[in-house]
Amino acid sequence: MEILITIGYIALCVLLFSFAIFIHEFGHFIVALKLGLRVEAFSIGFGPALWKKKWRSVEYRISAIPLGGYVSIPDVDPEGTKALEGGDKNTMAKKAHIPAWKELLVAFAGPFMNIVLAVVLACILSLVPGAKFGELPSVIGSVPEKGPAHEAGLKAGDVVKSVGRRPVRTWTDMQTEVQISGGKETLFEVERKGVGLVELKVTPMQDKVTGAYYIMALSITNTTMAASWMPNRNPIKQLQWDAGSIFRVLKGLVTPKEAKATSKALGGPIMIAEGLYRQVRRDPWDGIGFLRFLNVNLAILNLLPIPVLDGGLILFALFAIVFRRRVPDFIVKHLSMVFMVILMGLMGLLIMRDSYRSWKIHTYKPEAPASTNVEHTVDVQAK
Repeated sequence: MEILITIGYIALCVLLFSFAIFIHEFGHFIVALKLGLRVEAFSIGFGPALWKKKWRSVEYRISAIPLGGYVSIPDVDPEGTKALEGGDKNTMAKKAHIPAWKELLVAFAGPFMNIVLAVVLACILSLVPGAKFGELPSVIGSVPEKGPAHEAGLKAGDVVKSVGRRPVRTWTDMQTEVQISGGKETLFEVERKGVGLVELKVTPMQDKVTGAYYIMALSITNTTMAASWMPNRNPIKQLQWDAGSIFRVLKGLVTPKEAKATSKALGGPIMIAEGLYRQVRRDPWDGIGFLRFLNVNLAILNLLPIPVLDGGLILFALFAIVFRRRVPDFIVKHLSMVFMVILMGLMGLLIMRDSYRSWKIHTYKPEAPASTNVEHTVDVQAK
């Protein structure tokens, strides 16, 4: 029976993740059709088609690699993105020069639909009485001995105000900054009752199984039992938190002192899938909240000005609109192919790293009873 329940939850997670991809690609698809552009294929997944059916000049596909999806629009896509289809590039239709504003609208439609879905989910969650919301304040509940927090002088009741000179307000904020510190000695500014502001230097420890960093400090009792990505019942505040969390990670990636640690904290499709699975099993509404966060994530990442992403197409279209001349096709083609290789390579690395991390977690056998540090292991992706 347990196996059937597990299979059911996995199937539900696949459907939820696929729906986020579907709604993104549907945005590109419907706008392209409304603008009268050629649409060759609509696919969930990349690579060779496992199933396909042609209807009204569009071929609908379910492809072999279930890590995304695409809409084949010859009048918009750079040649590099055609490689996603897994077909012969010599037989691919040539791109026609359509008005740049049409390219702009089609490219923007995908991320826009993810935002629309995120707004809808945030509004639904705000109306569900059983959904749990709340933020855990950055207050130290207790400090076990022989840990980084104890050695640095942190005490129960301390309110953490900043980590590494970056203000924190919640326990999740503090965990994120600890993770981004990469295990380096980090300045904690805490407010201590009867003393005022106190500055302490803490050197986080690294968990040998998950690779995450922690300081061995317990939070106060979580009375709300809400997931960290369910901070507020107000939909606007939920979405603000989503966007803020993503931009904080992106900032860490482009900050030289934080880039290495931030990149180590990133997770790929496997970590995302495991996170979604855990939350759906814990509480279906937490799973819906995670899906909301995932859609905001997809929207923002796809708007990055990188060739082969929607943001790259938008950048090329804006260039054509502002300067009244297009970026030469050969430049677009080669940039797209280069970044396609880079992004697919990074995706492969993330998948291998996630697989290894997951294997270590599921096969780890502690020599002694698990310590309390599990409760404060930092996991940025789990947000």
